[in-house]
Amino acid sequence: MVTPVHIGVLGATGPAGSGLAARLAASGHEVIIGSRSHERAVEVRDELVGRWPDHALVIEAGDNQAAAGAEVVVIATPWDGASTTAASLVEQLDGKVVICMANALTRMGKEFQPLVPPRGSVAGNVQAALPGSRVAAAMHHIPAKELGDLSHPVESDVLVCSDHASATDVTSELIDSMPDMRALDAGSLALAAPIEAFTAVLLQLNVRYKTRAAVKFTGITR
Repeated sequence: MVTPVHIGVLGATGPAGSGLAARLAASGHEVIIGSRSHERAVEVRDELVGRWPDHALVIEAGDNQAAAGAEVVVIATPWDGASTTAASLVEQLDGKVVICMANALTRMGKEFQPLVPPRGSVAGNVQAALPGSRVAAAMHHIPAKELGDLSHPVESDVLVCSDHASATDVTSELIDSMPDMRALDAGSLALAAPIEAFTAVLLQLNVRYKTRAAVKFTGITR
C-alpha cells in the first residue's frame, strides 16, 4: 500500500519531468506540475490525464512557485537552469527534500559528452543554492520516453545519493513505490558527478543499438 505524497515537479513540461509526474501519479501520489508558464503546465497536465484516462491521475498544474509548495520537490529543468530555478525558490524549498534529476550533457557530433558544472555536479550546485534544503540526486538513468509510457513498467535500478540520510530515505521510498524500480543508496552527494556523467554512456548505447537502455545491478539483495 503506497502512502500518498504531495510532490511538486519543477520544469515538468519536458519529457523527463512530465514522464516522472505521470509515473508518480499512477503510483498513487498527488503531483503538481510546475513550469515557468502556468498555461503550459495546464496543457501538459491535460495531455497526460487525457492520454491515460484509466489511471485516474491526480495531477495539478501551476507555475514553479506553486509546485515548490509541495511536500517533496523534484527539479526536472534543463541542467543549466537547475540551480537558478532552485535559488529563485530558496524560501519555499527551505527544509524540504529536493530531488535533482538533471544531467549536464552536450552532443559533440555523433557522441554525447558529459560536462562538469560548478561544484562537480548539477545536484551539488543545487545543494549550494539551497543550503537549508536536503538535496538528493536520483533518476538520472531512466529513459524519459519509457518513464512516461504508463502501459509498460520501467525495470531499472535507481541510484540515489545525498549528504542527508532523510533525503535518501524519502527519495528511495518514492522510487520503490513505482513498480519494477529499485532504489539503491549510492552514498554522499559527491557521487552525483560520476552518476550524472554516466548518463552520456547510456545515451550513446541507445543511439548505437537503437534501444532505451536502463541500469540493473547484479549481486545486490535488499
